[in-house]
Order: sequence, then structure tokens, then C-alpha cells
Amino acid sequence: MPTHQSEFLNVLTERGFLHQCTDLSALDQRLSAEPISAYIGFDATADSLHIGSLVQIMALRWLQRTGHKPIVLVGGGTTRLGDPSFRDASRPLLDDAQIDHNLAGLQKVFSHYLNFGEGATDAILVNNAAWLDPLHFVAFLREFGTHFTVNRMLTFDSVRSRLEREQPLSLLEFNYMVLQAFDFLELSRRHDCVLQMGGSDQWGNIVNGIELGRRVDQRQLFGLTTPLLTTSAGTKMGKTANGAVWLNADRLSPYEFWQHWRNTDDLDVPRFLRLFTELPLDEVHRLAKLQGSEINVAKQILANEVTRLAHGDEAAREAEETAQRAFEEGENAAGLPTFEIARAELTNGVAIAQLFVQAGLSTSKSDARRLIAGDGARLNGTVVTDVNAEAGLADLNDGMLRLTAGRKRHALIRAVG
Repeated sequence: MPTHQSEFLNVLTERGFLHQCTDLSALDQRLSAEPISAYIGFDATADSLHIGSLVQIMALRWLQRTGHKPIVLVGGGTTRLGDPSFRDASRPLLDDAQIDHNLAGLQKVFSHYLNFGEGATDAILVNNAAWLDPLHFVAFLREFGTHFTVNRMLTFDSVRSRLEREQPLSLLEFNYMVLQAFDFLELSRRHDCVLQMGGSDQWGNIVNGIELGRRVDQRQLFGLTTPLLTTSAGTKMGKTANGAVWLNADRLSPYEFWQHWRNTDDLDVPRFLRLFTELPLDEVHRLAKLQGSEINVAKQILANEVTRLAHGDEAAREAEETAQRAFEEGENAAGLPTFEIARAELTNGVAIAQLFVQAGLSTSKSDARRLIAGDGARLNGTVVTDVNAEAGLADLNDGMLRLTAGRKRHALIRAVG
């Protein structure tokens, strides 16, 4: 049975998105009465988001699908400061050219998940540089600084954790939460935005914005957070031994993206199906009951659905077909991750362990040697048994070396020159 009046909150609750809300009952009534506008902010620290942001992106997608208006706020202004939330050290400061480059990359991500336009529930993308850049800071502090107490700000987990570790927190970063609160106030004025969403690490910043809206404009605003996810192995979503799992195809190929989800741990499959796909919950529950080798069917569906949302139907289909050729037919399938090596290097032989590192299939030579010692490494389909084995020109097949780690991870090394 539904637990809320509004479809949006029911979706968030049933699929595992809801962590905290400032006034759940009042927000539920507001969502049920009329369409609302809600936003999530994303700073431009890179030219792509990774899957650590996917929970928030999917929350915006469900907001739109249930009849409300998403606002994507990109931090052209706040990126110049750097969000200190739960970081041990300051972010490196980026120049304006790098920030502009990153903002262009972020827009590509959201175009796959949201419908943008001029309609009542069409998404809009706004840049907080529009109101932060023109601020006269002394005048700004006189008008809004009185609404924030240092005593309160020091109690926020994002600040306290940095201080408890005796890591420096600059005055620049300390002002970040004030400017984020001002973002919410400005969006409420400019776009009638009444809800800010974000990860649970943003709770303090969100509450600041709600209180600023109440104090300055006597307006009721709402905050809602999603859980910060880790895998069943305890690792943070978005990061792997081989780097971030990016959402933009120019940072990570659709095939590699598909492979990441296909290699999901069995224990994570049901939760990821709820959060990162739009499959009906009845189907999710059916897939979650699969055991043994049948769980691979659920993993393949997970990979297809998540890749379809991120990169489109064709990219998902091509990734699945590439994987099928690589795994079942054992051929050098086009679309596999491919790396280059100078042909001259192979003349005298190159350690196979080093090739596995270069291809991103191992994190270090020692990791590659452990893989070889456990009979988990293959060169051109043949198990490598010697941890000190080398590959040479004689091993090339159509100018390629095919590496396999375990049963699921493959890469090609192309000889050039």
C-alpha cells in the first residue's frame, strides 16, 4: 500500500531514495496539491559526473516523471570555492576556462536523463554564477551574514569532521555553505523552487537554505536527502580500483560502463535495480529472487537498463553484443577497451604483468602477479602460468594482444609504430 499521498514520495520510498526530509508531511501535501519545482546542485569539478551522482540524477528524473519540474543547478560560482563537505583537504582551485569546460561536459550528462524545454514540467539548467558573480561581498555579508552563526556552522558534520582531523578549513571554503543557502533563496525567488534535494552529506547546507528562506522571505522551503551509497564490499559508489566510473562516453566507453554494471556483486543487484533502473518493482522483486548462475540474467538486465539511460538504446545494445562476442565466441571483438604499445617495446619482450597494469586490468604489478599465480590471467585465450612471463612480437594476432582477467574482464593491446 502507498504510504504517501504524492506519487513522487511513494516512488522515492519504495525504491530506496529517501533518507531524510525536513517536513515530510507538509512536503507530501504540497506535492499532492500542485506541481512543484525542485533542484539539486552540482559543482563543476570535472567535465563529467560519475556514478556516485547517479542517485541524485535519478531522483530528478523521477521528479519529472511524476509531474514536477527539475532544476539542475550547476555551480559556475561555487566551484570557485570548493565544497568542503566530508573532505580531508581543500579541492584544488580551478581557473575560469577549466570551469567553463567542465560545465559544458556536465550538460551532456543531464541531456540523457531529463527533458529540457519551456514547458511546465520541462527541466531547466541554471548556473549560480548568474547571481554569485555580481555580488558585492561586503554588502552581501551585511545583508545575509547576520542570519548565520559560526556556533551553528561549527556543529555541522561536514565542518566538524575536518576540524576533528586537524585538517585546515579555509575561510574561502567556510563561506561555501552561506553561498549554497543563498542559491536556494535565489532559486525560490527566480523559479518558485520550494525543494532542494541532495546526498545526505548535504543536510546541513540544505537546512541553512531553508532557514534563510524563512528568515528573509518568510517562505516555507523543504529539504530532502538521499542515502550515500556504498557497495556490499564497503567501497564508495563511483570509485573503483581502476578509477572513476564516468557517465560521459568520452571519459569511459559505453562498453566499459556496461561491463561495470555486469560485474556488480550479487548482493548489490536488487538495490541497484531499484535505484538505477525504471523497471517496475514487481520485475525487480522477481529478478532479486534469482539464485546461482541465474543471477547473471539480472546483472545483464541491470547493465542494459543503466547503460540505456546513460548512453541510449543503441549504445546499450552494442555493448551487450560486444560482451557476448568477447565472452562466448572468444574473438577480438570491436568495442573492447583498447590500449597501445610501441611495437619496438615488444621486440625484446614486455612483462605480461606490466601489460595487465597498462590495460587497467590490475592495479599494480604485484596485483597482476597474484592474478597470474591464481590462474586468472590469459593472453590470447591461453592461461598465463609464469608470473615473470613476457609477451613479444610472436604473440601478436592481427597486431593485437588480447588480455583477460578472470572470466569477465577483457582488454586489447594494439602494437603501433
